[in-house]
Amino acid sequence: MGIFNKDKNENKTSTPENKSATAPRNETNARSGAMSSAQLLKNEAVIVPKKTEEDEPQLSVSTANFSDLYITPDKTCYVWSGKSNSGLMVAKYTDLTEFTNEVINKFDGVNSSYSLHYNDGNYRIERTIALEGEQYCVRKMPKSIPDIERLGLPSGVYNHLLSLSGKTGLILFTGATGSGKSTSIASLIKKYLQIEGGYAFTIEDPIEMPLDGVYQTVRGDLGLCKQTVPPQGRWSEGIKSALRSKPKYIYVGEIRTPEAAVELLRAATSGHLVFSTIHGNNVTDAINALGKYAASSGITEEMAYELIANGFLGCIHQKLEGSPRRLSVESVFANPNLNSGCPVRGMIRTGKLSLNTIIEQQRSKMKLGHPLFE
Repeated sequence: MGIFNKDKNENKTSTPENKSATAPRNETNARSGAMSSAQLLKNEAVIVPKKTEEDEPQLSVSTANFSDLYITPDKTCYVWSGKSNSGLMVAKYTDLTEFTNEVINKFDGVNSSYSLHYNDGNYRIERTIALEGEQYCVRKMPKSIPDIERLGLPSGVYNHLLSLSGKTGLILFTGATGSGKSTSIASLIKKYLQIEGGYAFTIEDPIEMPLDGVYQTVRGDLGLCKQTVPPQGRWSEGIKSALRSKPKYIYVGEIRTPEAAVELLRAATSGHLVFSTIHGNNVTDAINALGKYAASSGITEEMAYELIANGFLGCIHQKLEGSPRRLSVESVFANPNLNSGCPVRGMIRTGKLSLNTIIEQQRSKMKLGHPLFE
């Protein structure tokens, strides 16, 4: 504004002679400046060419950073775009054709859930039939298990989970597909084996995280983990086999059948620390889903909730939000001391779960760094 006002005032006080003398010179200067700017822009356009897709880094399936890859019936592949919570983009990795053929050829004609080892990486595959043909969801599995400290769990939840390493009972993880449930459990078991040692037995279909192996504890003891698949797809038989192996920790990849639910609860009430996952929108839904599964096996609903109450240690609902992904957690825990009164266990026994108040109370305690139970 100051510059334009200054020019305006100067024009008012100038003589006609001055105007005729200066106007052509100013116009020439302005045109000269405009031409210089235009020429500069033109030069810059030549010096800095516009980026094309060919200029982008060429990534393979193995080197690309993705969690899930979707292969549609027309062989188009999609991955998360990273721009929103769930938006996708077309994947353009260098070896997609080769990888897609490997995924399709690995199907044995029977099991729709299976694993693929490809270029030193492991992938979990779910095959489904869509309107126009076969489609596949491919989950890239980590080559190593992340430390639980790096998952983004709230400090209170993390510290309480660590305090359960020597306890017995059931720790249940719930959430949508792709929310990191298996990663959290594997990281937790890894930590327990490093703290307490002992024998861990997993039943998974397919096997996901690379837990199998020997672990060194800080005291010099050893921890051992063996990963298995359910015999002939029978989860309850897998749990029975685990119990005969005398493990300290048992991990059941997912609760899929009523019989497996009952066997899992029996394991949780017979001196083992048991982990499993179940789909649910929140912790209340997850506990109710477990109760319904168990009741469908032939036992009464009252007995199902009694088994859950006796074995329950905690339930963690988690989801991944934002870009980059961040872990969001809701949790509820029961007193690991069965001889102490516990409102969570009492409520589970009734089968009428109104856990919101308890969840908020426990969240406040953990946020302040207070122990949940004395």
